Amino acid sequence: MLGAERRAVATRAPDLAALTPGRTGNLSVRRDDRFAVTPTGVAYDRIAAADVPVVSLDGEQVAGDTAPSSETPMHSAVYREFDAGAIVHTHSPWASTLAILHEPIPPVHYMLALAGTTVPVADYATYGTAELAENAVAAMEDADAEACLLANHGLLATGDDADSALETAVNVEYTARIYCQAKAFGDPVELGHEEMAAVAEKFEGYGQDVE
Repeated sequence: MLGAERRAVATRAPDLAALTPGRTGNLSVRRDDRFAVTPTGVAYDRIAAADVPVVSLDGEQVAGDTAPSSETPMHSAVYREFDAGAIVHTHSPWASTLAILHEPIPPVHYMLALAGTTVPVADYATYGTAELAENAVAAMEDADAEACLLANHGLLATGDDADSALETAVNVEYTARIYCQAKAFGDPVELGHEEMAAVAEKFEGYGQDVE
């Protein structure tokens, strides 16, 4: 069941190590009304495809012997509300810094267009709860964004597949870092809506497939 998606999770899970400490992040990949998600508490480099649990959009585990991520309720809620193919959740340091400040990431660099014009902050709730899931969905809906900061917690990013979700997470973290650094020297200058819309349009035709 969801063999390709389980392999994608197992293959890309080690990339979380560059974005989050220990075993605290998670990754999921969706097909139709089910998704494969990293198992809870397993080191990223030890996850095999057979270890990856499969969960329905209602949050019920339907395959796999390992328990799914503690943040599975958040993944389920986002998939129910958005047409996302993959989700990444990290505790990356610069995004988490702004999450602790409850400060959204404004459009100070064009690469933020991968996530939207602004990356909002979802209200705080205990990790793994339905309340946190609802807060994340509400924040992304209100900002029309594909990522959000989780107050006093970390980052949530979505994409069409595991590669694009991870790329969004990396670029949000990068923008969070340079935004914090710029604030140390002065007042960052933001790009306007038209500039960000133009970048988003160019991104639609960017990249190519290679064998």
